[in-house]
Amino acid sequence: MANFQYSALDSKGEQTTGVVSATNEAEAIQKLRVQGLYPTQIVEEGKGKAALKGKAKVKAKGKSTTAKSSTGGRIKPKSLMIFTRQLATLIDSGLPLLRSLTVLGKQEPNPVLRSTLGALADSVQSGATFSESLAQHPKIYNKLYVNMVKAGELGGVLEVVLNRLAEYQEKAQKLKNKIVSAMVYPVIVMFIAVAILVFLMIFIVPKFETMFAEMGNAELPGISKVVFGVSKFFIATPFGVPNAVFVLILFGVGVFLFNIWGRTKGGRFAIDTLKLRLPIFGDIQRKSAVSRFSRTLGTLVTSGVPILQALNITRDTAGNVVISGAIEKVHEAVKEGESIVTPLQASGVFPNMVISMVDVGEETGQLPEMLLKVADVYDDEVDNAVTALTSILEPIMIVVLALVVGSVVFALFLPLIKVITTMGQAS
Repeated sequence: MANFQYSALDSKGEQTTGVVSATNEAEAIQKLRVQGLYPTQIVEEGKGKAALKGKAKVKAKGKSTTAKSSTGGRIKPKSLMIFTRQLATLIDSGLPLLRSLTVLGKQEPNPVLRSTLGALADSVQSGATFSESLAQHPKIYNKLYVNMVKAGELGGVLEVVLNRLAEYQEKAQKLKNKIVSAMVYPVIVMFIAVAILVFLMIFIVPKFETMFAEMGNAELPGISKVVFGVSKFFIATPFGVPNAVFVLILFGVGVFLFNIWGRTKGGRFAIDTLKLRLPIFGDIQRKSAVSRFSRTLGTLVTSGVPILQALNITRDTAGNVVISGAIEKVHEAVKEGESIVTPLQASGVFPNMVISMVDVGEETGQLPEMLLKVADVYDDEVDNAVTALTSILEPIMIVVLALVVGSVVFALFLPLIKVITTMGQAS
C-alpha cells in the first residue's frame, strides 16, 4: 500500500492538502470522496512534489480528466454577473449545461474567466456536478454562489436559480455603485482643495512673503502670519528634503498602519461599529447592510437552501462584523428551535420595520418573500438617502473649497491692500 499526496477541496470550497494511503490512485480518490473531499491533484509520495503544482490526472466516477487547481486570479463582479445572466439564458432556452459552458468560454474576453470556464466544462464532462466544479474555484465563486447552484441542481431548477443569482448580483452591484458614487464626489473635491492649498503654500505664498519683506517691517495681520508660517514649514528642508514630503510619507504610513489595524478582529469591529454610527453616512451603511442581509437570506431560502446553511452563508457575506455577529445569534436561536425575530430585535442593529415584517413572514410561512420585499424597500431607501446626501454635499463641499482657497487669498492680499491704503494716505 502506497501513500498519495493530494490537494482537494472540501464541501465549503476551501483548499486542503494531505496524505492518504491506498493501493492505487483510483482507491485514493475514492477514499477522499468518502471523506467529503473533492481531489483536484493527486500524486504518489516519492515521485516528486512538482506534480502538485501543475495539472494532475484525476479519475472521477470511473472517468479520467485533467483538473486545474486554480485559474490564478479573480474577476470583477460585473463580469461574473454577465456570465451568470448569459448562462441562465442559455440553459433556460434548452441548451445543455456542458454546451452552454463551451459556448460562453469561446466568446469570453476575460482570460481568467475563459480559463475557468474551460476547467468547469472539463470537470462537468468528467462526471462531476456543476456545484462541485464551481467549488474548485473559490476565488471566483463564493459560498453563496456554490450553494445556490447546488440547491438548484437538487431541485431540478438550475435555470431558475441562475436567474435569481443574476438578479441578486445585478441589484447588489447597483446598490454598491450608488454608495460608491455618493462617496466619490466629496473625495474628489477634498483632493482638489488639498492640491490647490499645497500649490499655493509652496509656490505662491513664498513670493508674496518675499515681496512684503522687501517693503519693510510693516505689521502683518494675524491670518497672514499663520499662512506664511505654514508655508515656511512646508518648504523648509531640515534634512535636505522638504517637510511637505515628510508629511506625505507620514500620511502614507498612517494609512498603512490603519489598514493593518483594520484587519485585526478588534480593529475591524471598531471600524464597522463606527460606520453604523456615523451621522448621515451611518444611516446609509445600516440600510445597505439590512438590504444585503434580507436579499441574501431571502434568495438562498427561496432557492431551496436550508435555513441554517443559508444563515451561515449570509453571515459570511454580510460585509460588516456587527451585522455578522447579529446573524450568528440568529443562527444559534434557530438551531435551538427558536424564532428569528427575538435575536434580531435583541441585536439592536435591525430597524423595527424589518423585525415586524420578518415576524409576519414567519407567522404566515412566507419568510423568503417577505425578506425580498424588505430588500426592495431598503434598496429604495438607500437610493433616496444617497440622492439626498449628494444634493446636500455638493453645496457644502463647494463652500468648503471656497473658504479654504479664499482664506489663503485673503491672507495674501490683506497686507497688500493695507500697504496700498497707507501709501494713498501718505500721498
